[in-house]
Amino acid sequence: MNTVSFAIQAAARDWTLSVFFILVGVIVAGALIWAVRLGMAVRDQEPAPPRPEEHPHLPDGGPVLEEREVREPEEMPIAGQESERLMPYQLHHAASRRCGDQHRKRWLPGSSGGFGSGGPGHV
Repeated sequence: MNTVSFAIQAAARDWTLSVFFILVGVIVAGALIWAVRLGMAVRDQEPAPPRPEEHPHLPDGGPVLEEREVREPEEMPIAGQESERLMPYQLHHAASRRCGDQHRKRWLPGSSGGFGSGGPGHV
């Protein structure tokens, strides 16, 4: 085999490979265009979004059954002995409980540090 025929065969292989990749790219692009058009057609058949007057509104008296309460953490029960383990039925259902003092604690200026800085805050 001489080098000229080898070069011609290599060029033919590269050309067919290039044409193959171009065809695959055209097919993928066509499939994407078809999928977008199909999605647009499906969306056109869906009902329109509700108008503002069709949205639900709050009653005149405000939200119904709203409760505000101060919660405090529920302590983990301690096992009787160190080798004893707690069973699920010995644990509480919630991680917090209703606090006896329902007055909300307010922030007092000068009583705490700057948030996250550890500094004295307002003095």
